[in-house]
Parts: sequence; structure tokens; C-alpha cells
Amino acid sequence: MKLLITGGGGFIGSRLARAVLARGELGGAKLERLVLADQVAPPEALTRDPRVEARIGPLDAQCEALCREGFDGVFHLASAVSGECEADFDLGLRSNLDTTRALLDALRAATGRGAAPAKLVFSSSVAVFGPDPSAPLPDLVGDGTLPAPKTSYGTHKLICEHLIADYSRKGYIDGRSARLMTVTVRPGRPNGAASSFFSGIIREPLAGEEAICPVSAEVSHPLTSVARTVEGLLAVYEASIDAVGGRLGLNLPAVNATVGGMLDALEAVAGKAVRDRVRFVRDENIARIVGNWSRGCTSVRAGKLGLRADADFESIIRQYIADCRESPNGAAALKGLA
Repeated sequence: MKLLITGGGGFIGSRLARAVLARGELGGAKLERLVLADQVAPPEALTRDPRVEARIGPLDAQCEALCREGFDGVFHLASAVSGECEADFDLGLRSNLDTTRALLDALRAATGRGAAPAKLVFSSSVAVFGPDPSAPLPDLVGDGTLPAPKTSYGTHKLICEHLIADYSRKGYIDGRSARLMTVTVRPGRPNGAASSFFSGIIREPLAGEEAICPVSAEVSHPLTSVARTVEGLLAVYEASIDAVGGRLGLNLPAVNATVGGMLDALEAVAGKAVRDRVRFVRDENIARIVGNWSRGCTSVRAGKLGLRADADFESIIRQYIADCRESPNGAAALKGLA
């Protein structure tokens, strides 16, 4: 089979690629070729595999050429993140809506030339949920909660969910949307996502650096590890539509945790001195965005696929530490540990 991962050079995309390459198959089909499309190059460890080909550049400019090649499966992960979309409205529209439409139309054209509809998994987001006067946001959003996004990013994700459902209804693709929870702990430096601090308040203290938390300790949010996220994406890809539950969008599992609980977990794993590197300095813009997000989630339909959340937030931190210790350059990320 030929598989395409958009955003394949990123944190989740590269981990997903590693998992697929290690398995050597997906949905019972042997992996023969994996194309990673992104604006940044994927890790060299991936491109050394003869099955892997990297395509670097804006995705909207690549879609037509990519889909002329024909793909059996697609993971569409590429997008602009929440903070970027709020800061630059046009960037969000181009990166999230225009590019997705270009990809779907290229896949539709391939089907029109006689190819079987490609199976596509879209990485949607818990950001599709927000408070609505007619339907107050519950403490825990479920698969059946009314999506009512209150950010541009969440709006883009919801529109794409509907597009994927309609292209699937028409037989152009075989699509489904996995609503990702906030993935932490992300390595590297902060990105433009409003949720970036959920990683920063763990990552920076472990590296011996001060971290700024822009919201109060009472803020609660659904969180997950990259390992559980990759596991969820693969399971949604391999599941039949009947097993997914008919509707094409579903929540992936998460640990529902407060910021204070996250810091308690950090102290339990790494000690008080590490926790004390976090300072609370409120950022009204980020607090406003996060205040319109869900406090937690449920994932009944994902549970029927055998998916489970991480055991607790401590286990997410321990996984990050283990990943750093296995990385050739990971020592610097843990220099704050006693």
C-alpha cells in the first residue's frame, strides 16, 4: 500500500510514521511506500528508510501532483495551530480550509480516474466544542455534544469534519475524523498554539528553565500523550465505519486534569524544586481562548475500539522523560532533574 501523511515532519506526524514503519502494514495491507508531506523536513532517521519519501513545501501546492500518484490511505495532520489562527485570520483559512479542500478535491479527482476511494483520517480537535447560549457546555464533552467552536481554529476543524463527511457520503473518499485532545509533553520550543503552555509548564522545568503559566491553577482540560494519540489515529484508520459508530467524528481518550493537578504530578515525579520553576503570570488573550474550551471529555465510541486514556498525568510525564533518555540529544531536556 501507499500511504500519505500530511504534517509528516512534525511531532505527531513523525511519531505516526515511525509506528507505521515499525508495523510494516496497516489494515492488513503491507506498507510499500510512505510519503511525508510537510513544510519542514522529517527526521533523518525516517528518510533513511527506503520506503519513505519526503515532500517539502506548502501542501496546497503539492496536492494535485501527490494525488495523481494515487494513495491507498491518508493521514491529514497538517494545519495552522490555534494561536496562529487567532493572530492571522487569512493564514488560518489558507492553511486549514483551503489546503484541506485542495487535498480532498485531488483525492476526488483520483477516484474519478478509477482509483478506489482513499481511506482518510483527519486530525480534528477538541476545540470544535465551545460554550453556546442555547446548549451550555457540559463539564465533560462527549461524542454527541453539540460542537460550537469559539475560536477560528475550532471552526476550521469543524468545517473540515463536515467536508470529510460529505466527500465520504459521495464516495470520493472513505473518511473519518479523530478529535485529538491536547498532546503533552511536546519536545522542543513553544509553538503558536494557545495550548502550548500545557507542555511548557512541564518541559521547561524539567530542562532547568523557568516556565510561565498564563492561566489559573483551576483551569481543567483533556490531555493525552503522543503515544496514545498515535495509537488512536491508527485504530480509527483500521476500524470499519460500523465500528466507528456511523458518525465520522469521534473523541480520542484523554486524562482530564487541572493545571494544579499537572503541577502536583510534576512534583511527584521530579520534586518540589522542579515544580517551583513554574510562575503564574496571567495572559488575558490565552486565558480567553482557553476559557472557551472544554474542561474535560469522554470517549465512549473510542472505548469501543479498545482505546484507553493514559493511566494518569504522572504516567504522561514519565513517558516524556523516558523518550528524552532514549533520544541522542535528550540530556539537555532533563538537565533540571536532580
